[in-house]
Amino acid sequence: MPKITVYQKPTRATCRKVYAVLSESGVDFNMVNYYTDPIPKARIKELLSKMGMSAPDLLRANEPIAKALNVVRKKLSENEIIDLMVKHTDLILRPIIEKGTEAVLARPPERIWEILSVAKESA
Repeated sequence: MPKITVYQKPTRATCRKVYAVLSESGVDFNMVNYYTDPIPKARIKELLSKMGMSAPDLLRANEPIAKALNVVRKKLSENEIIDLMVKHTDLILRPIIEKGTEAVLARPPERIWEILSVAKESA
């Protein structure tokens, strides 16, 4: 049975809330700090597919780097945005929770229950 994997920045409040819920629920999970262990392009594409999202949906458009790169106004392609996410991890919304073929962007953090339901059903 696949584990739950959380892609996150551990210093952020939303990520800490998700960690607390997972810890209290007793499920087996891995935490990936994608600032120290960057997510490769193919993996970002896979996560987007599992979440049913496009790259612009996962983009932190208000980040200083996004503004400096003028990402929103440039009308970049899906691949161009993903390339920027690989290069500048601050551009990725977080946390992303994955379990097998399912994934959710846990914003708000209560969305984690969608994955926990999948985890309980497959247990």
